[in-house]
Amino acid sequence: MDKVAVISDIHGNIPALRAVLDDIREKKIERIICLGDLAGKGPNPAEAVDIVRAECTEVLMGNWDMMISKENDYEMVVWAREKLGEERLDYISKLPFSVDFYISGRLTRLFHASPQGVFHRVHSHSPSEKLLGMFDNTENTGNTFGEQRPDIIGYGDIHGAYIRYFDNKVIFNVGSVGNPLDITLASYVILEGEYSGRDNKGFQINFVRVPYDVELAVKLAKESNMPEIDSYINELRTGRYRGRK
Repeated sequence: MDKVAVISDIHGNIPALRAVLDDIREKKIERIICLGDLAGKGPNPAEAVDIVRAECTEVLMGNWDMMISKENDYEMVVWAREKLGEERLDYISKLPFSVDFYISGRLTRLFHASPQGVFHRVHSHSPSEKLLGMFDNTENTGNTFGEQRPDIIGYGDIHGAYIRYFDNKVIFNVGSVGNPLDITLASYVILEGEYSGRDNKGFQINFVRVPYDVELAVKLAKESNMPEIDSYINELRTGRYRGRK
């Protein structure tokens, strides 16, 4: 079977990104799709953009990518924009919204947050109608395969991996590479099946958790003089948003 690695939400955390990419290489996976949020929150936005750009087959737009690509007075955005420089800012401003492809006869759509937009957040505990809305075709998704709705949806944004089933449809969240908010291990997903295949064949959705050097990530954050450093370090060490219980 073909294998596709799906990563998301790097947030400038290079130790986590390198650990995940090393794991993907060990599994001899060549196709890597990133669902966005390359920069923001973490200490190494420029290096994160450069590595993802070099290593990933496709890279999509996240909410932080969109935010950083435009000038505003939010301290983290100002700091990240200075680190990225004009050429990288131009690159992230042009990232596509979503990608569609078949795998083992199932139309699969990947995006950062939802078909409604990169800032439209959907959690695992959201109402069923909101979760089912993730399968909608919208102006954002582009509808590569006409009016057909996808069978499989994969997304990032919420930093917590999960999978749900709805009447022969599947929705999964890939979790976060650089800022996981469920457990303190970097997260990604491997899709296995016949890539681009239209015939109904077997497929798998496999969740992978990768340990990385959290204290090295903390050290890099301290050395960077980045904004909001205490909250960021707390999240890395606890796996909880702003350290909440």
